[in-house]
Amino acid sequence: MKQPIFTGAGVAIVTPFESGGKINYPLFAKLIDFQIENGTDAVIVCGTTGESPTLGHTEHAELIRYCTQHVSGRVPVIAGTGSNDTAYCLKLSNEAEKSGVDGLLMVTPYYNKTSQQGLIEHFSYLADRVSTPIILYNVPSRTGLNIQPATYKALSAHPLINAAKEANGDVSALAQTAALCGDDLVLYSGNDDQIVPFMSLGAVGVISVLSNVIPKVTHDMAAACLAGDFAEGARLQLEYIDLCNDLFADVNPIPVKEALKLMGWNVGPCRLPLPAIGAGAAEKLVKALKNHGLV
Repeated sequence: MKQPIFTGAGVAIVTPFESGGKINYPLFAKLIDFQIENGTDAVIVCGTTGESPTLGHTEHAELIRYCTQHVSGRVPVIAGTGSNDTAYCLKLSNEAEKSGVDGLLMVTPYYNKTSQQGLIEHFSYLADRVSTPIILYNVPSRTGLNIQPATYKALSAHPLINAAKEANGDVSALAQTAALCGDDLVLYSGNDDQIVPFMSLGAVGVISVLSNVIPKVTHDMAAACLAGDFAEGARLQLEYIDLCNDLFADVNPIPVKEALKLMGWNVGPCRLPLPAIGAGAAEKLVKALKNHGLV
């Protein structure tokens, strides 16, 4: 039986930038503290929400190191180290390990993609060469590649392939994966609008964009499910479903950074190619934030 790196709500934390484009480390520290003080169960750094595709190699390594040092063991830290280049993914992962991270989040290869057999070989190669538990990240809307339940089953045999962040939106496929893998693969929801449905099928938490904005609510939603109180989890899921959806009214992380700015966190813009939020998405987002008394 594999032990989860964390249970509950882990925040896929944004990367704040100064006006000149550099990483704003003092503000990043404050965001981390805000999350931990409000119940976040893990910090996921250099994920998609953290704009990892536009972080330079040195920035990537330094941001992971800074995050791990500032968290200082208060909650687990998981570093995004995925790449469509297996060798580069290994390099990022080995560097992250030197910082003392608790887990490695590896997205499936994108653009060049691969086959299901290629996924098995890619992740097995990496797992053989790291010493830190791996969370597989399946997000077909971004990568054009979907991990099949049978592929999860094959990968779950490796002792360091610990978990999957599943963001394909397919509850039936998650059920198949859970049935095939059992205790050999820990499952996390990768979609905030599916926390409760996924946890009802055995997921132990969520890697969350929503947590950036309302960490305590997201933690409480997951905690209710972990305690078997799915009625309370469902109540929170439905109460905040508008915010879950409107945080994706534009390309992530455009809306969540806009939301944080509206809430008083000067996290700066996204790096190109991500532009400022569109007018329609901004209108929806403001409405949802006002609906919950966040602005």
